[in-house]
Amino acid sequence: MDMNPPPVEELRRVDAELARLDARRAELLARRAWLLGVLYAGRAAAPPFPGVAAPAETSPRGAQNVLLTLGGILLAVAALAFTLVSWGSMGIAGRSAVLLAVTSAALAAPAVLLRRGLGSTAEAVGALGLVLTVLDAYALHRVALPGTDGLGYTAAAAAVLAGVWGGYGGLLRGLRLPLPAAVVAAQLPLPLGALAAGGGPAVVAWAAVLTAAADVLVLGRPSRSEVRVTAGVSAGVLAAWALLTGAGLSLTDPWTGAPLLLGCAALCLYAAGAARPVASTLATVAGLALVAAVAGPARAALPAEWAVPVYVVCGLALAALWRPVRAGWIPEAVRGGFGLAGGVVAGLGVLWALPPVLAGLLGPADRSAGLWSGTHAAPVLVDYPATAALVLLLGAVAAATAGGPWGRWGAVVLGWSLLMALPVALELPYAAGIAVRLVATAAALGLAVRPGGPAHDRPEPAPVPERPEGAWGASWTAVTAGPVVPVAPGALLAWTGSAAGTASAVSALLLALDVRAATFGVLGVLLALFTAVAVLGGGAVRETAAGAAVLAAAGLVGAGAAAAGLSGAAAGLALLIVPAATAALAVRVRSVAAEVTGVAVGALALALTVPRPAALALALALGGVIAAATALRADRRRAASWTAGALFLAAAWVRLAVWGVTVPEAYTLPVTVPALVVGLLRRRRDPAASSWAAYGPGLAATLVPSLAAVWSDPHWTRPLLLGTGALAVTLLGARFRLQAPLVLGGAALVLVAAHELAPYVVQLVGALPRWLPPAAAGLLLLAVGATYERRLREARALRGRLARMR
Repeated sequence: MDMNPPPVEELRRVDAELARLDARRAELLARRAWLLGVLYAGRAAAPPFPGVAAPAETSPRGAQNVLLTLGGILLAVAALAFTLVSWGSMGIAGRSAVLLAVTSAALAAPAVLLRRGLGSTAEAVGALGLVLTVLDAYALHRVALPGTDGLGYTAAAAAVLAGVWGGYGGLLRGLRLPLPAAVVAAQLPLPLGALAAGGGPAVVAWAAVLTAAADVLVLGRPSRSEVRVTAGVSAGVLAAWALLTGAGLSLTDPWTGAPLLLGCAALCLYAAGAARPVASTLATVAGLALVAAVAGPARAALPAEWAVPVYVVCGLALAALWRPVRAGWIPEAVRGGFGLAGGVVAGLGVLWALPPVLAGLLGPADRSAGLWSGTHAAPVLVDYPATAALVLLLGAVAAATAGGPWGRWGAVVLGWSLLMALPVALELPYAAGIAVRLVATAAALGLAVRPGGPAHDRPEPAPVPERPEGAWGASWTAVTAGPVVPVAPGALLAWTGSAAGTASAVSALLLALDVRAATFGVLGVLLALFTAVAVLGGGAVRETAAGAAVLAAAGLVGAGAAAAGLSGAAAGLALLIVPAATAALAVRVRSVAAEVTGVAVGALALALTVPRPAALALALALGGVIAAATALRADRRRAASWTAGALFLAAAWVRLAVWGVTVPEAYTLPVTVPALVVGLLRRRRDPAASSWAAYGPGLAATLVPSLAAVWSDPHWTRPLLLGTGALAVTLLGARFRLQAPLVLGGAALVLVAAHELAPYVVQLVGALPRWLPPAAAGLLLLAVGATYERRLREARALRGRLARMR
């Protein structure tokens, strides 16, 4: 194989090497001049560069190209000014001679320059020659053919110039500009000729398609890269214009737009073989054009509501070609593009069909009348085409046929969407609408607990895309490489079924609230469905269903209370049946969601009884019983025990308030006694536990409120009892060397004593002279100051003794 580069490439390398050598020679000459100056002057001078020369801001080759480009532009401007301004001062012979001489010289000079190795100069002069040929064509029209139609003459001139520039570039292979310029000029003859002939948009679009086809033929030939790039860009622009024109015509004049779209599709498919890196994209565009071409006439022959289903059917038919078993004769990239195009069309159709789904799901939430009024909300989207349901059905069937985890998931979602859209699309009566929603709920929940669900499913590895051939394959491999993420189809379908079933259940319940019998019927069905899922399901699906079943049971109880005409407080007491049943079932069926939901229902029941304190006390006591029963379970013992104690205490307080009891000890002693018992048990299990943690809260719960009551109580009974109790607590603290009882009891005893002595002290102070209290205070301060250090030692000793207590 001949490994020598083409002459043009080799010439470019030689020019670059010569430029590098020229730069190095200039650097060495500068260094030589400086060294000579040092030798002759006898002293050192600052070198022009300290060891390393400063990098040049541009290369000689770049500077040369800039100068040549500017020169060519200036010459082109001068030629244009001469043609437009100075043309009229010369005769016809002079004009022709000047243009011919200048153009001939500009076109002939590059041949001489190329032979001498001046490629850049030849490129600039050649570009000037191409510009001059355009000016020649313009001058010819102005002088010799002034009456010719401008569009027609432009089309003919573009064709002539394309041929001339193509031949010129073929003769001078060293020039890179003439051939791409010829390709650009070749884009104009057919479209401009069609416009000049009076053709309409379809004719002009066909001319663009034919021109783009010629560009695609250039792509298939072994030519230079700049020619292929120019042809590819030109073909893309013209084909896009023709496609947009065909799409517009398919909406207004389908029988005219269909052939044009078919021609564009054929062109894209042919180009896919010549441009392999973008073959899939071209196939996708071709698929969209095919769908529009086939569906346009069919849509025009049918009523307006069938327009979207027609496009969806065509898109699904095209997407079916993606399956290898059905279209093995179609290349892989083309099949992938067809599948993507059909999927896009079907996806747009599904989006169009979503409003009835949302109306069926959310419409019952728009309540215009009260509960059980028998009045139904006005129907929504009554003018929306009923064929939306057909589109959803087609999508569900196609997804199920496609297979695979995502296909099954799509079939489930679209099937459920179809059921939710049917009441709106078909304007079903009230009972039928509820029935359809319940069917959707049952189907979705049944899918969530189907055999082989998330508990039995194995993750399926994601399919690895095939690698295309050629150099594009390396890029494809680099993009698609990476870890394969496993997909668990059973879990995906189970979660989807659970979410869809819950949503449709809420919609059915909202609709059922219009009629009393419907409310009870729907709640009963939902309770049965969610209970079945909670028993048969697993994982998160089971937990969700268990919580929903508890809510359905609470709804049934609340509806029964409302139907019986019970008050809010009575309804709250009735609702306590739900947390009681939840706690009872939790012994055999463990479900955190059910327990949490039961607690929430219990909190709602308590809130309903707040307006009636007697009922609230009873509800709190019943809640305490439920919590105490829950505490029998080892895993809930700690939390349930504290909850039961709090509920019982709150029930006692509320009951005392109902009875009109104002004695604070009646409220605090029920807290103090259990707290002290708990503290005693804790100290037995853990002797190192602090007395403040064991006995402090219980003692403070009674001593602090009682002390506050003592100072406002004029009788002697409370101070006597409180002082006796504080003395007993203090003696017990001293006996067992417990810090908390000793400090709290002693402080309470001192405060009670101060309260009892306060009246006498006040009388005594009133009887003494005015100067005696200040004098006594002064003497006390002197005594304390005199014995300050001894008092500090005694205080430290007391603090040490207290610290050694627990």
